Amino acid sequence: MIEKRVLVIDRVRRPPREGFSWVDRRFLREYAAKLTGDTILLYFFLAAVSDKEGLSFYSDTSTATRLRMREEHVVAAREDLLTYDLIAFDPPLTQVLSLPRGRVQRRGLHALEALLRTVDEGERKGGAS
Repeated sequence: MIEKRVLVIDRVRRPPREGFSWVDRRFLREYAAKLTGDTILLYFFLAAVSDKEGLSFYSDTSTATRLRMREEHVVAAREDLLTYDLIAFDPPLTQVLSLPRGRVQRRGLHALEALLRTVDEGERKGGAS
């Protein structure tokens, strides 16, 4: 039996103040346009299967089967969600987090990767001119 524990105590999800959806509307306004379809699908899946603290423990294989996507796409989508600080992940647990205040990304490797991608895209645009 997997022992569940909250991964980020100060970011336990709460229902949004406006509306009645369990998914905060800010997700659509502030994040969806930046994310791939696979990443959005994974986020909604995790929101749907998580408990009241946002925790779930589906394996990549089970998630891929349920979402009808390849396992490596699940892994890539999870990395995107980590980059944007929308989930915490400590195998086998995943925690859907409350949305960050403002648009601050988690510090560390995921934020660095996102920064490098942005710089690389800028160089490609600048180099093509």
